[in-house]
Amino acid sequence: MASTRKKSGTSRTDAISLLKEDHRQVEAWFSAFQEAKDAARKRQLTAQICAALTVHTKIEEEIFYPAFLQATDDKDIHHEAVVEHAGAKKLIAEIESMSPEDDYFDAKVSVLSEMIKHHVKEEEKPAGMFARAKKSDMDLRMLGAQLRARKQELQSTSEAA
Repeated sequence: MASTRKKSGTSRTDAISLLKEDHRQVEAWFSAFQEAKDAARKRQLTAQICAALTVHTKIEEEIFYPAFLQATDDKDIHHEAVVEHAGAKKLIAEIESMSPEDDYFDAKVSVLSEMIKHHVKEEEKPAGMFARAKKSDMDLRMLGAQLRARKQELQSTSEAA
């Protein structure tokens, strides 16, 4: 049992494991949104989705992506990821300014879900950013600790606002 705890503790500080945890959580919220019927539940889920994606994109852009670019010099993968983030952030801002009762609200959340699914697939595919990062000399544990600390800082700031 002790070795299991140690292993999960290790994966929790690994950058890629942390980013994948975020991916799975947002996917679950998008699925719940598809099932949601009432406006209050949709509002709650979109608030969670938008907040999580805002923090996730920020920690990737501030910490993971620069480290990836430095370690791999793969500008194509890096630039595509940054452009995908820009599109998602624009849609997040639109969704946050809307209400579930508004025309196009569900459609915008659906499009955001599809954008994120595509982005996650690109990052997690066998030749994607995460695979390239694992093969590089990136210190994924150190980056994981940095990502986790920055994520907690951003979440604390947004909760205080």
